[in-house]
Amino acid sequence: MRRLVVWNVMTLDGYFEGKNPWDLGFHETVWGDELQAFSLEQGKEIGTLLFGRRTYEGMADYWTNATGEIAEMMNSIEKAVATRTLDQATWNNTRLLKGEAVEAVTALKAEEGKDVFVFGSADLVASLLKAGLVDEYRICVAPVVLGGGKPLFKPQDQQVKMRLESTRPLTTGGVVLTYAVGG
Repeated sequence: MRRLVVWNVMTLDGYFEGKNPWDLGFHETVWGDELQAFSLEQGKEIGTLLFGRRTYEGMADYWTNATGEIAEMMNSIEKAVATRTLDQATWNNTRLLKGEAVEAVTALKAEEGKDVFVFGSADLVASLLKAGLVDEYRICVAPVVLGGGKPLFKPQDQQVKMRLESTRPLTTGGVVLTYAVGG
């Protein structure tokens, strides 16, 4: 079974997005050669990149017009969108996962291949975490306090224990933390 790995950049006060949709300016506080190399390195582990609909639409809009190594990776890798509303996916190598997300992602994880990664998609991830489908979190903590925005972790009705697997400090002041889900 493939693992499900969640990757996000998060502020010190827990936000992965600012007060407005796609307010990601704080990413610049951690971006540099080290994080670019890390992104390309972890890209080699990705079998399928999973998104919720809103994140898919924003990512597709951005990456189909971007250039460079990261853009090449994002545009060529297999992608899946958990959606009830989209009828088609136009971004290269994208398929739709229709119906209930938990069931669709359970089937996706059961497929052969490299791991499934989720970027952004906090609402989708909250339902997958609650269903016990998330295996690992990789979070780059940005050295900034936004004071408001969209939190990475949604309220849960149960405690979720995690085990620290690794830390990777960046010269930008950010830290990449890797946690295995489940104590």
